[in-house]
Amino acid sequence: MSSLQTSSLLFHTSSTLSCSSRRVINAAIHVPKVPRLRFTNPKLVLEGLQLTDGISNTYQVAQPKHQESSNHFQSTTATSTATIQLYAILEEVADRIEMHINVGEQRNNWNILLLNSINMITLTASIMAGIAGTVGAGTPIVALKLSSAVLFTAASGMLLIMNKIQPSQLAEEQRNATRLFKQIQTQIQTLLALGEPTEQDVKDTMEKVLALDKAYPLPLLGAMLEKYPKKFEAAAWWPKSHGAQISSEKKMRMGKTNGWSEDLEDEMREIISVVKSKDFEDYERLGNIALKINKVLAISGPLLTGVAAIGSAFVGHNDVAAIAAVAAGSLSTAVNAFQHGAQVGMVHEMYRNCAGFFNKLEDTIEATLGEQDLEKRENGELFEMKIALQLGRSLPQLRELASKSASCRRNGTVVNEMGSKLF
Repeated sequence: MSSLQTSSLLFHTSSTLSCSSRRVINAAIHVPKVPRLRFTNPKLVLEGLQLTDGISNTYQVAQPKHQESSNHFQSTTATSTATIQLYAILEEVADRIEMHINVGEQRNNWNILLLNSINMITLTASIMAGIAGTVGAGTPIVALKLSSAVLFTAASGMLLIMNKIQPSQLAEEQRNATRLFKQIQTQIQTLLALGEPTEQDVKDTMEKVLALDKAYPLPLLGAMLEKYPKKFEAAAWWPKSHGAQISSEKKMRMGKTNGWSEDLEDEMREIISVVKSKDFEDYERLGNIALKINKVLAISGPLLTGVAAIGSAFVGHNDVAAIAAVAAGSLSTAVNAFQHGAQVGMVHEMYRNCAGFFNKLEDTIEATLGEQDLEKRENGELFEMKIALQLGRSLPQLRELASKSASCRRNGTVVNEMGSKLF
């Protein structure tokens, strides 16, 4: 027998054995097929119906596809209502940001243009009054006197309007409103990114937007903030919280729940104490000083231009009138340049905003501590980190400040350190 025939025989024999073994294996692991079920009405398919074969394998009969998609659509519709509402609010917030930016730029331009225009008018009128005092009687002196008096009167009227609306303070209001609306915009984006928002989130966001609209109005007539209040008042741009305070008698000693503990609550109360006694009082004192200076300058400028206008009308009769017109006009220019060039109104508004920030911080901490259910509070460790960042401190620095405040209070003294390191 040849080698080729031998190899062919061996190959045929191995193939026969392989096929036989496969038939044996298939016979050993053969599983009966599950019968195909036909339903005339798919609605009769019961969720949870199970079919079992001979070797205890379970098959789940699924719901019809159109029913699954219907249930999924209803669930999506129910859970996405708050998301859609937040997107609508987000669009309005973005529009408000753009409006406040545009209005802020416009009112800053008012401050620059009115300041330069009034100063040029006042200086021109002063020069005319001075020249008129050196010219003899006749037509030229009448023209100079008349022109000087008209210019001084116009400057007085423009200065009264400018001091009434305080363009530098208006511009600062719009800058603050822009920054705060951007904060709300970021908060909404965070809510949407983290997961499914709730109806309470929508309600809280709406309250924040409306409170900010009220704190920093866009129109001038009928809604403009009072620029010269009797007493310094901190800005308030957030909805007030009404958290129920926990009485010390009912407060149980707690472990660490949701990041909260008695030590952390005591730390937050000490931070409130420092902020109220040091930071807020300091900005309230500075705000009152800026307000008083602004009031004095707002009266002095128009008064001096008025005196200059009266003096220019009597130029030529005596030397005192010319001196009064020129001196008052020059002083008015200096006062106007200091008030609106140094933007005293803007400084006053900045102090209002800073004092409002500390009031908001206090209100936030008190509202959080007032929530009796610890699980409903914001996580304690996260809350502590936020407070530390808002005050420009690290967590060890914040705890050290609270420790100093508690020690000073036990000794009957006040901690000699500001709570905030940002401003």
